[in-house]
Amino acid sequence: MIQVEGLTKKYGERVAVNRLTFKANKGEIVGFLGPNGAGKTTTMRILTGYMPPTEGKATVAGYDLITESIEVRKRVGYLPENVPLYPEMSVVQYLDFMSELRQIPKRQDRVDEVMEVVHIADRAESFIGNLSKGLRQRVGLAQALVHKPEVLILDEPMEGLDPQQQIEVKNLIREVGKEQVVMLSTHILAHAQELCNRVIIINAGQIVAEDSPERLSAQIAGGARVHLQVDGDGAGLRDALQALPGLSKVNAVADGRFEIETAPGKDARPAIARAVVDGGWNLLELHREKLSLEEIFIELTREETEELQASS
Repeated sequence: MIQVEGLTKKYGERVAVNRLTFKANKGEIVGFLGPNGAGKTTTMRILTGYMPPTEGKATVAGYDLITESIEVRKRVGYLPENVPLYPEMSVVQYLDFMSELRQIPKRQDRVDEVMEVVHIADRAESFIGNLSKGLRQRVGLAQALVHKPEVLILDEPMEGLDPQQQIEVKNLIREVGKEQVVMLSTHILAHAQELCNRVIIINAGQIVAEDSPERLSAQIAGGARVHLQVDGDGAGLRDALQALPGLSKVNAVADGRFEIETAPGKDARPAIARAVVDGGWNLLELHREKLSLEEIFIELTREETEELQASS
């Protein structure tokens, strides 16, 4: 489990991370999202013990990040965005070296096991410097998993992987996420929407939203776009719909097809359905367009950036 309260990191006068408070539980995959420079990597480096916070406190796997930093590091697996690999070593030499540093018993057995897990066993004797970027990423993931960490922190884990490799890594993250805490950042928001139970969106060092992708979509698109289709040309239906409260715009896009924008805070579909049926039209289709995580991300970070610029 990760428990963070008031976490702050300052570089001189610049505040990179501003009083973050959140938690991540065992068996949960949490997406950590934000634009470049938002503070994602800084937060991850703090949580893995690579740098201290300026203020605030945190516990990772039950250990205090400041006073029990060594215990935290034993229980965290970390894949940084730029994996520090040794190009002159072979894959198996590097993983054996990392296992020795972590004092893993029967380390050769564990190295063989983790190479199978990340599908790199067939390149065990290859020099890391000769591997493709995707294969190097797998080696980096292997070193993050080699000591069976309780908490796995991944900074852009799918960077440089081809589509098939991305599928394999996503399946691995899902498997690990059943028993461990997984926290990951990614620029590919569709991956976060697909993988994560919960997302934390930060901008300018502050949390601007935190919830499941589905609930964030419902909150931000409280009034979303509704698609409606009736049998026939729908003559007169547009006027009938515009008379309903809570609808901000009704557009006829084709015979019998309408796009309706609703006001935030209420699901207008029941009222639309009643109006259609009571007016004698045959209802063929009625569904609300769901915002993607990418649309939510853009909306939240745009609004927060505008507010920050207005206040400065």
